[in-house]
Amino acid sequence: MMRRFTQIKELIKPAKTRFATAFLTLARIHQQKNNLRKMFTSEEWTTSKWAKEQHGKRVAQIMLMPPFWNTVVYALKFSGPLLCVLRLVDGEKKPPMGYIYEAMDRAKEAISNAFCGKEERYNNIFEIIDRRWDVQLHRPLHAAGYFLNPEYFYSNPKIEHDNEVMAGLYNCISKLVPNIDVQDKISQELSIYKQAENLFGLPMAIRQRVTTAPAAWWAAYGSKTPNLQKFAIKVLSLTCSSSGCERNLSVFEHIHSKKRNRLDQKLLNDLVFVKYNRALKRQYDMRDILDPISLKNIDESNEWLLGRIDRELDEDD
Repeated sequence: MMRRFTQIKELIKPAKTRFATAFLTLARIHQQKNNLRKMFTSEEWTTSKWAKEQHGKRVAQIMLMPPFWNTVVYALKFSGPLLCVLRLVDGEKKPPMGYIYEAMDRAKEAISNAFCGKEERYNNIFEIIDRRWDVQLHRPLHAAGYFLNPEYFYSNPKIEHDNEVMAGLYNCISKLVPNIDVQDKISQELSIYKQAENLFGLPMAIRQRVTTAPAAWWAAYGSKTPNLQKFAIKVLSLTCSSSGCERNLSVFEHIHSKKRNRLDQKLLNDLVFVKYNRALKRQYDMRDILDPISLKNIDESNEWLLGRIDRELDEDD
């Protein structure tokens, strides 16, 4: 019955990661709002056996309840930009380290715009985001990646005066480069990067700040600052997610089944190594390192929620 009213559209939308499935399903339910409400007010539903059952009555009541749909909109307004960030972090084709710091700022700005800047509507959501951000993602590496991404560094002259970003950069240098002499050389070479001197100032390098992946840009134009180049590529090539480890464990569980629980440990490790690295090779063969990550989707992720839906919320208020 539901498929007839929704034109054979499913509500459940399995995602690549479990945590996003609920929000993507919620978005699909909202897209089918009118069709679902038509179904629960149709004669076909009211005369069916399900309309007389307790669960059926409860579902119909929820679907026809305006506060329920307003709450769905509220959840979608703040989850849309965050899902864009999580999808960015969970991606495996392009390293997101140089983008995550800016992505979180844009996500919060998009959420604020979705609520027309009315802080009382999203303050409690920002508290939840900040708690998780500070514990899991707000690390010196992300700040260093932001500083070393030429797209953002040269377009934002205030970066050098941001204590948080600069502290993160120097913390990373001291931890990732144990040799004190090399640390000093990196510090000296930073001035060349800041002033866009040597190869950094070439017209081609300036054009490709936005069109080339950060690590590839450093590999192409950082030869005059070899120590800083090596450090930048190391930082910008790092992953931001543990999903790869989780997928490796999933491979292990798939191989070590009830029927194959007597495998020798070394053989088991070898099978996991081969299977997971085959998957990594497929991803590597499909790579496109010259296609940089775009954060435009975060800015536009909630456009479809603005306007008409705000009026619904106002009416409910």
